[in-house]
Amino acid sequence: MNNKLVYTPGPTEVRENVRLARSIATTNPDLDIDFFEFYKNTCDKIGKIINTKNDVYILSGEGILGLEAACASLTEEGDRVLVIDNGIFGKGFDEFVKMYGGEVAYFSREYTKDIKTKELEEFLKKDSNFKYATLVHCDTPTGVLNNLSEICHLLKKYGILTVVDSVAGMIGEELNVDDWKVDIALGGSQKAISAPAGLTIVSISDEAKCVIRNRKTPIIGFYCNLGIWENYYRNKWFPYTMPISDIMGLDKAIDNILEEGIGNVLIRHKKIANAVRKSIKEYGLNLYLEEGYSNTVTVVEIPSNIGAKKLTDNLLKKYNLILATSLGNYSDKVIRIGHMGENARVEKLIPVLNFIDESLRYLGFEGNGRLVELFNKYYDEVKLVIK
Repeated sequence: MNNKLVYTPGPTEVRENVRLARSIATTNPDLDIDFFEFYKNTCDKIGKIINTKNDVYILSGEGILGLEAACASLTEEGDRVLVIDNGIFGKGFDEFVKMYGGEVAYFSREYTKDIKTKELEEFLKKDSNFKYATLVHCDTPTGVLNNLSEICHLLKKYGILTVVDSVAGMIGEELNVDDWKVDIALGGSQKAISAPAGLTIVSISDEAKCVIRNRKTPIIGFYCNLGIWENYYRNKWFPYTMPISDIMGLDKAIDNILEEGIGNVLIRHKKIANAVRKSIKEYGLNLYLEEGYSNTVTVVEIPSNIGAKKLTDNLLKKYNLILATSLGNYSDKVIRIGHMGENARVEKLIPVLNFIDESLRYLGFEGNGRLVELFNKYYDEVKLVIK
């Protein structure tokens, strides 16, 4: 089991120094004042990376916890909530809104494109009476990337709070929480951060905290209540016992990012994503998306006479490679190449592309040239280094 090569769009490979950090002897996180400082310092480092002065919390639970917690904390019975839907996870916000008594309105567009701000503004001119709106930064089942900068500014123009799922975008894509007016930004440890799964990252604006604080009715439940975190540092009190080893691993993963430089991390993702997309197209396969490509995951259509599941089964059987198809109706139509975090490195991607190439040929698809050679041709096209 441990020898499998995993190249999915999360969880990603975890660097050895992150794994070792999780093995360090721990203290009692409920009582040791030094751990409160350690936790706060880790949160502050994350805030620096995602460009926010808002409070940042690390919650014990996989990224979905953050999505539910945001909806649980903001939603009261009868609140109207706008769900921006151009992907499976984008639409999936509606379940959490409804669960806590909200009334959902949809702005739905094709799953093959990113959201167009002008179209959204035309919608809002007719109806903008929403407490908050939900949207996804990168919707991993299709790999679509939405322009948070434009969308969140537009929503705030109409007085709408913004809740953003950036689980698959954070670190691999630029994220300027404060400048872009993101009220609640949500991330996960297991994607481009490249720490083990199990932690949610939340940044929350003063406006969102005020809305939560001034609810007319109590928040349903405890674990998904973001309000319980507001004074944790001042009171030196965690709502529940923190998974200290996981947080120590996350802290080391964040240090890895800071050491490389977030600008260099972003350009690494951009260079690889650009080369993967162009090489796939020249090779003779189609990308699922028409517009709005993410730098963290590329979704590739597989010919129906082969099927995505047959391809991934062959990759596992012959090469011990775990590659993902997708969700719902896409499960046998596409594969997803998750070039994010530690997986967004050329030396890790090259064997994966070779295995895909060899498996497709084995299953009867003859590409135009060799996939790795095409990738190498395009890799150096992106030369800008972000500071």
